[in-house]
Amino acid sequence: MRLVVARCTVDYRGRLDAHLPEAVRLIMVKADGCVAIHADGGAYKPLNWMNAPNTIVDHGDHWLITNPKGEELTIRLLEVLTDSSHELGDDPGLQKDGVEAHLQELLAASPHAIEEGLTLVRREYPTAIGPIDLVCRDTDGQVVAIEVKRRGEIDGVEQLARYIERLHLDSSLGAVRGVFVAQSVKPQARVLAQSRGFRVVEVDYDELRGMKPDELRLF
Repeated sequence: MRLVVARCTVDYRGRLDAHLPEAVRLIMVKADGCVAIHADGGAYKPLNWMNAPNTIVDHGDHWLITNPKGEELTIRLLEVLTDSSHELGDDPGLQKDGVEAHLQELLAASPHAIEEGLTLVRREYPTAIGPIDLVCRDTDGQVVAIEVKRRGEIDGVEQLARYIERLHLDSSLGAVRGVFVAQSVKPQARVLAQSRGFRVVEVDYDELRGMKPDELRLF
């Protein structure tokens, strides 16, 4: 990973044009070619970014980043404060808590609990940005990407959107639709998921485990 802190301007040309005026920012270039520009605030979300695959050309005073979609990101470096590269190695990925991991396992064994007629293609389907919880096919043969959470929040919806974007790079899969699954889904996450065209499904963990209501116990 390359990390550059620089006074810079940023211009994006693609689905729309966007400009970031001169300021000090963090530029992050990941090993897979993903480029993200961060300010000193705004939590994890970058001000602008280009998902891999990208072609990055370093002209010294400016970088030109392009991708197969025809999008361009131009970063003009007015003053470089730090420039460092780090080998992070292989990452084991996010370790889900026990309930969430078991919920994913139960749904992989019974995908019909999400939607009638679903058949499992693969659990932990690999992508360049991490594994998708479940990938299935529906009764029409369409690929369905499923993100499983214990609590459904906005971050999980955004994660599903990024995964589907990766799957769309593989033309052999055809159109991919998304399903966001959780034990409970926050209203804001539900609205965002539906606006992205994702189905939202709430599941009962205890029912999936085969427990009847009178079998529930605190201890």
